[in-house]
Amino acid sequence: MADRDETPEERFDRNWTELLQELRVAQTGVQFLFAFLLILPFNQRFETITDVQRATYIATLLLTVAATVCLIAPVSHHRILFRRGRKKELVGVSSHLAGVGLVFLWLSIVGAVFLIVGVVVDTSWAVAVAVVLAVAFITIWYLVPTFKR
Repeated sequence: MADRDETPEERFDRNWTELLQELRVAQTGVQFLFAFLLILPFNQRFETITDVQRATYIATLLLTVAATVCLIAPVSHHRILFRRGRKKELVGVSSHLAGVGLVFLWLSIVGAVFLIVGVVVDTSWAVAVAVVLAVAFITIWYLVPTFKR
């Protein structure tokens, strides 16, 4: 692989721009999921869910909040550190937050699907689907790129 002809500052600018593009995709997903979870309790059928489903809902909601915090935090960090010559630190911290936020995001997606399948079909199907989804996320999001390194 050829090295790019860029200064460290240019590399941090490029890394920041690439990270922002990645965050835009993830933020959209987490915002839609969060909105869905926020309105769910106001549905009449919500009153009939089981204790396990209610616990799943709360856990999924909290995972989604954690994903939202981590995936939107780089914007706040940028606002605070803007024009202070701290791009290297900003890229490092934001990259870490994005990684953590993505873990919370896939966990919240699995939780939401588990909840929906449990309500629509039953718990055994919900468990099976959740396990398949978790394996898919881990494989596609982490193992495949790790092996391609």
